[in-house]
Amino acid sequence: MNSQLTLDRRDFLKVVGTAGAGLVLGFRLPGDENNLLTVDSFSPNTFLSIDPTGSVTITVAKTEMGQGVRTSLAMIVAEELEADWSRVRVLQADAHPDKYGSQGTGGSNSVRSSFDKLSKAGCAARRMLIAAAAKQWNVDATACRAEKGFVLHASGKRLSFGELAAAAANEIIPTDITLKERKDQHLLRTRVKKLDTTEKVNGTAVYGIDVRVPNMLYASVEHAPVFGAKVTGFDAAAAKRFWGVKDVVKIETGIAVVATNTWSAFKGREALKIDWDLGPNASQSSDAIWKSLEAAVTGAGNVEKQSGDAAAALKSAATVVDALYQAPFVAHVTMEPMNCTAHYKGDSCEVWAPTQTPQQAQTRAADACGLSKEKVTLHVTHLGGGFGRRLDNDYVEEAVRISKAVNAPVKLTWKREDDMKNDHYRPATYNQLSGGIDKDGKLTVWRHRIAGSDSKGLVTGGSTPPYEIPNLLIESNIVSTGVPIGAWRSVGPSQNCFVVESFIDELAHAAKKDPFEFRKSLLPNSPRLRGVLETAALKSGWGKPMAKGRGRGIACVEAFGSAIAEVAEVTVTNKNELRIDRIVAAVDCGQYINPDTIEAQIEGAIAFALSAAMKNEITIERGAVVQSSFDTYPVLMVDEMPKVEVHILDSTYSIGGIGEPGLPPAAPAVCNAIFAAAGMRIRRLPIRF
Repeated sequence: MNSQLTLDRRDFLKVVGTAGAGLVLGFRLPGDENNLLTVDSFSPNTFLSIDPTGSVTITVAKTEMGQGVRTSLAMIVAEELEADWSRVRVLQADAHPDKYGSQGTGGSNSVRSSFDKLSKAGCAARRMLIAAAAKQWNVDATACRAEKGFVLHASGKRLSFGELAAAAANEIIPTDITLKERKDQHLLRTRVKKLDTTEKVNGTAVYGIDVRVPNMLYASVEHAPVFGAKVTGFDAAAAKRFWGVKDVVKIETGIAVVATNTWSAFKGREALKIDWDLGPNASQSSDAIWKSLEAAVTGAGNVEKQSGDAAAALKSAATVVDALYQAPFVAHVTMEPMNCTAHYKGDSCEVWAPTQTPQQAQTRAADACGLSKEKVTLHVTHLGGGFGRRLDNDYVEEAVRISKAVNAPVKLTWKREDDMKNDHYRPATYNQLSGGIDKDGKLTVWRHRIAGSDSKGLVTGGSTPPYEIPNLLIESNIVSTGVPIGAWRSVGPSQNCFVVESFIDELAHAAKKDPFEFRKSLLPNSPRLRGVLETAALKSGWGKPMAKGRGRGIACVEAFGSAIAEVAEVTVTNKNELRIDRIVAAVDCGQYINPDTIEAQIEGAIAFALSAAMKNEITIERGAVVQSSFDTYPVLMVDEMPKVEVHILDSTYSIGGIGEPGLPPAAPAVCNAIFAAAGMRIRRLPIRF
C-alpha cells in the first residue's frame, strides 16, 4: 500500500483552481494539454471538488450496474483525502472520447484499474489542504494532519476542508505521493452502505428505461426473424392507421415503428407486413450445430498450450479417463431490456444510454448520424443489469438512426422477446478430454480439445488449467454457426471452469483420491488458490459424513485478478429431484474495498450461475432462437436459492476483480456434489437427470 509517484506539476494536475471559492482538482494524461485526467494514459480519469460547505463531490467515469462501483471508487478517494464520508457524493461522468481514459466497465476491472490513480488523487488533495492550513497558522505542515473533513494542529486548532478549499487551490502540487500504510486506513475494508441506495429505493434513480425528454416519441423495432436476414420490402399502411403511430422507418436491423407512446409503437409493429431475405442461416438448428462441434473435436486443432508429450503419456498411463463435456448457448436476460433515448439535432446529437462502454456507444452514435464524436453528448444512466450484454451498443445505434430519420427525440424500447431473440450469446462449446494417471495415483497428462461457435472467450480458463501437470495439450477449433456471440458474465471461465473442474473431479475419483486433497496436490506453487481451497473446505465441513442422498462438491478458479473456491452441498431425492442446500465460498481478491459489496457480488454471481446451470439453454430452429421470455427461459426462483456463505481472506495481494470470479466455480461444485450424492456425472449443461 506504500506507493510513491514522482510527477511534475503539469503532468499531475491540469487544473487547480477555485470554483466558487471551492477546490477543484482535475487530472489529465501527460502530454495532452486539452484533457482533464488521472496520472497515466491508460487509466480512467476523474475529478474531485470540495465546495465551501465542505461537501466532497467525486465524478465517477465507470458505469454503475448494481456492482457498487460509484461507492467503491468514492471510498478510495475519500480514504486518502480523509474526507468525512457523510459529506461525500458522486456524479456520473458523461462519455468523452479521451477525457477520462477508458470508461469501459467490464472484466471486473473498474476498481483495480482505478485504485492507484484515485488513491494518489485523494492523497495530493489532502497534502494541499494541510499545506494551506499550515500557512494560515504559520506552523510547519508536519505538525498538522487531516481527519474526517478537517485539518487539525497539535495545538487544537482546526479548519474544515470547506474553509481551506480556496487557499488550497493555490498550493504547490506535491510531486512525491506516499500513500497511507494499510494500518492507517480506516474507511477501506469497512461495511459502507452504497451511496445510491436511497435513490434506488425511492425511485429517483434514473435507469435508461426511465428517461423522459420534452417532445419525445417512442419506438419499437421488428428485427429479422432469422440471424442475418435482410428486409426486401414492407407495407406500413396498417401500422400507420393504428392510433398514436407517427411514422414507420427502415433501419439496417429491421423496421422501426415510431409513436406517441410505447404501447402504440408495439401495436403498430404487430400490424407491419415485411418481406425478408432469410439468407444462409435459415436452415440452421441446434442439432446441426452440436454435430458440427462434435466433428470438430475429433481432429487436432489450433494448439493453445503444450508441454511435455501428451500422446506418449496417455499411452503409458496406468489409468486413462476420457470424457465429453458440453456447454450451451446462454442469454444475458438483463432485468431491464435494451433501450436508449436519442435526440438528433442536425449539428449535434444527445443520447441517454444504459451502456457498459460509453465511449464505444458515443462512437457508434456518431457514426450512425454522421457527426464527429465531439458533437455527440452521451449521458450514462443506471443499468438494470449488464452481465456483458451492454458492452455492445447495437441498441444505441438503432435509437440514433431512428431519431435522425424522424427528426425528433426518440426513446427505443426492446421487448423481452426482442432481447432474448437478438442477444449476443455466450458461445456453445463441445469438449473432448483425456487424462492419465500413473500407478501411484498421480495425474501425469491432460489433453483438452475445445470446439466452439466463436472465439469470444472460447479458450479463456480452459487453455490454462491451474494445476501443475507434466504433460499438457490444449487445442481449439472455431466453428462458424451464424449465431451472434458476445461476452457473458465471466466470459470463457463461465463454461471452461465447469469443464475443467468437473473433469479434475473425475480424475480424482479415478485415482481414488479425495477431490479436495487431489486438487491441493496439483497446486504446489499456487498458494493463493490453495488458500481459498483450504478455507472453503474448512468452513464447509469438508470430509464430515453426510446422510444418504446428500453430497458435497468442490471447485475453484483464479480469474480477473482474484482466486475463489466454492463448496456446494446438495440433496438428490430417490425421485432424482435436486435441491441445492448450501454453497460456501472463499475468496482472495487482494486488498479489497468494501466487504458488503464483495458478499453481494459473490451471492449474485452464484445465483446467476445456478440459473444457467439448472435451467438455461438457448436453442436454434430454422435459424432463429426458440426461447422468447421467462416462460421458456426460466431463472432461479427465491425458494430454489441455497444458503450462501462468503469468507473473505485477509490478503496482501494486489486488488482483484469481484463481479465475475464468483460465477465459474458454482456449476462444477454443484455437479461434483451431485456425483457425491447420487453417483451421477453431469457432463452437459443445463443439469438433466
